[in-house]
This record gives sequence, structure tokens and C-alpha cells, in this order.
Amino acid sequence: MCMHIYPRGMRTTVEISDDLRARLLQRAARRGEKGFSRLVNEALEQYLDAEADRTVLVRAAVDAIGSLTDAQADRLVENVARLRATWR
Repeated sequence: MCMHIYPRGMRTTVEISDDLRARLLQRAARRGEKGFSRLVNEALEQYLDAEADRTVLVRAAVDAIGSLTDAQADRLVENVARLRATWR
């Protein structure tokens, strides 16, 4: 069994819906936890990591703009058109 031990952090108030609170409590109970602080902490870490990854990917995509030759761009447009023609 793998458990993460989080240092005691700052307490704060977050408003969530009653339904979301109930779902968090259910999920925490399945993990043998009384509250859902660890779940929220894990979810926030995953969200922030994903946002950081997304930012890196967007930067890489923006940096790639203009990196195709005219011939490569023409072939790409042709291939995309051919693929779209087969979509149902």
C-alpha cells in the first residue's frame, strides 16, 4: 500500500457544491480517510502539473510555426484534405 504523507499545510476556505462534497467524502471513505483534504491536494497537484505540461506543449507548437517549407506545407494540406474526405 502506497501512501503519500503531506506536511500540514495552510488551511483555506473553498466553496464547492453539496454534490461535489458528497462525492469527495465517498471517495475519501473508500480510501479509509475521514476527510477529503488529501484528495483535493492530489487533484490540485495533478491539475497544476497538467497545466505546466500544456504550457510547454503550446510553446513548442508556437515555436514550430513557420518551420515547414512551402512544399511540406502543401503536402500537409493535401494529406489533411485526403484524410477528411474519408471521415464519416
